[in-house]
Amino acid sequence: MARERPRRAPRLDQPREASRGLFNRPQIDPDTFGRFAEKFARYMGTAKFLVYMTVFVLLWIIVNAVGILGHKWDVYPFIFLTLILSLQASYAAPLILLAQNRQTDRDRVALEQDRASNERNLADTEFLTREVASLRIALRDMATRDFLRSELRSLVDDMEVRGIHLSAGGRPPAPRDPPPNAWKGSRPT
Repeated sequence: MARERPRRAPRLDQPREASRGLFNRPQIDPDTFGRFAEKFARYMGTAKFLVYMTVFVLLWIIVNAVGILGHKWDVYPFIFLTLILSLQASYAAPLILLAQNRQTDRDRVALEQDRASNERNLADTEFLTREVASLRIALRDMATRDFLRSELRSLVDDMEVRGIHLSAGGRPPAPRDPPPNAWKGSRPT
């Protein structure tokens, strides 16, 4: 099913299209034709095609050299065979070029997608690098277990020097009520 080409607005910098005659041009879908060209080019690049072509040419030469019931349609210089092979080559070359162009377009799109993906990966990597650097800076200011142990050890040593002894459980002794004569000055009433 052929799609209709959308009408473009007339442009002043281009000549008008000639009015269409009695016959419409056939509408060819470029993607469908391109897929056909790729299949054709892919098939022509196989060993199967080369074997079939070789068998065809050999049969042509043998049949026309010997003849079928004394009839030969192409004699020794095999001009008709040359014409057939030339026609095949003249159609094969543009189809192969079309397939190569489509492959180039696909490669270009894939390259652009890869480039965009690489840029995203680079941005993500740079972001993660900045985050790791900020975490390292934050961890430098954070007290480590060894630092806390050394500070606690120095506090315990200071307390022992001042005469405050820790109980066996690691807690300072519970405060005792001061003796009644400890308050010098006014007495509570």
